Amino acid sequence: MTSFKRASLMLMAGSAIAALSACGASDIASPGEGVIVIPSPTPTPAPSPTPTPGAGLVTPAAACPTIAGPNPLVDRGTITGPTGTYRNCAFPVRFTASTQIPKVAGVVYSLDGRVDVGTDAGAASTGNTATLTIDPGVVVFGATGVSFLAVNRGNQINAVGTATQPIIFTGRGNVVGQTDDNTSQLWGGVVLLGRAPITDCLAPGAAPGTTACERDTEGTSNALYGGATPADSSGRMSYVQIRYSGFILSAASELQGLTPSGVGSGTTLDHIQIHNSSDDGIEVFGGRPNMKYLVLTGNEDDNLDTDVGYKGFIQYVIAIQRAGGAVGDAMIEADSNGNEDAVPRQNVTLSNFTFIQRSTSGADVSAMLLRGGTDYTMINGVVSSPANLPCLRINSLTTTQAANAALDEAGPPRFFSVLLAGCNPAFNGSGGVATADVQSIFNAGTNNNSAFTTTLTNGFINGANETAATAADPTTVVNSGGFFTAASYVGAVKDANDTWYRNWTCNSATADFGSAGGACTTLPTT
Repeated sequence: MTSFKRASLMLMAGSAIAALSACGASDIASPGEGVIVIPSPTPTPAPSPTPTPGAGLVTPAAACPTIAGPNPLVDRGTITGPTGTYRNCAFPVRFTASTQIPKVAGVVYSLDGRVDVGTDAGAASTGNTATLTIDPGVVVFGATGVSFLAVNRGNQINAVGTATQPIIFTGRGNVVGQTDDNTSQLWGGVVLLGRAPITDCLAPGAAPGTTACERDTEGTSNALYGGATPADSSGRMSYVQIRYSGFILSAASELQGLTPSGVGSGTTLDHIQIHNSSDDGIEVFGGRPNMKYLVLTGNEDDNLDTDVGYKGFIQYVIAIQRAGGAVGDAMIEADSNGNEDAVPRQNVTLSNFTFIQRSTSGADVSAMLLRGGTDYTMINGVVSSPANLPCLRINSLTTTQAANAALDEAGPPRFFSVLLAGCNPAFNGSGGVATADVQSIFNAGTNNNSAFTTTLTNGFINGANETAATAADPTTVVNSGGFFTAASYVGAVKDANDTWYRNWTCNSATADFGSAGGACTTLPTT
């Protein structure tokens, strides 16, 4: 359902953005596979009132810090919100040299539009040119809807926070106190561009998985990705929050919270929260990135969407939709629709996940949708669907076909110790796949239960029934090259003593993580 706020932003976007229409139907290619042109205007900052001084309020720094490179930070004056007044230091349009962004008391940083890290080095390049380092505790906000950060091929980001000092990417409304638990699409998001193999090439006749195969990232123009370097590195993002992203560009195309595009396995992505993206939480376009310790809250489309030949390992994921049932689609959407037998074929292994599905209106009509020839393995999962939708839907006979090494085909999806609760019905088949076949595929695994009763506490922490369930050891199910850690329990959170998600995340009505950093609607004052 399109809210009034979203409709208004669409009208605004239509006057500023030339958008290429994309597909939106449930069983065709992901709407993220179009090319959208975004201009990068320099906004005129709105004046902010001066707060009444009081205990705990931030006071602005006297000036912006000096950074490396020929393009300095731009002093936009001050910006004021409930937590005080900050010096607003805008990033340059492009970082052309390795640069460190320091945590300075009384400073927040802004993106005035598209901000690039380096320039595109091409699919066949080697090495890295510029690295953007962001210190723990830094806050970066998008000043306009079309603001986003793009880390180009041949360049890197080093955004590494800590468990008590996360890095926060957010929108202007969050700084000035104009957000609530339903706010979204205040800005674009973070886009990582790499040189790892992909499919669905832009150039007609280009061979997938080669340097001739590249694409332009959803919601962008000249943000190219793809190549033939599986272990390519776009840097590291750890202990990071991405709030209120997903600016809508047209009815079926918007940026995600985090968009790894053609990113290689040399990239480190862990301890990342995506909160209230108006589109997907994370959408992976091809490549080989592995991810660990993800928290996805309140996102309005899919929480974890994977496309165009992505191969990777993902472990420890909490994903929770907003209450009410009117917002959100699937927890997982995995597909290569329209190019099902392209090589590399998508192949994802997901271990130790807890999904709280609340949507009643999503186009995918299920908690998890596997389609378009994807290969997928799920291990140690708890899926709760109080919305009474199917928990698992498989679409397209290419998704259930037998293993075939010549086609890079691993066979039908596999399930180990996956527990489905509240589903009605548990399974759904479409696109030539019978519902009975989906049930058979699920039951072919070990220790699966499609009629489980959850006893989760605080919404996502294992209770008695989860603790009693037999788990699988992901390190023995697949060879992850050492990425997976052994886990003797189902779900993402073993018990009340397991607090990997705490303090670096923000709290909301969707999920209270008990984090000392406070609510997603406000900023830290330290």
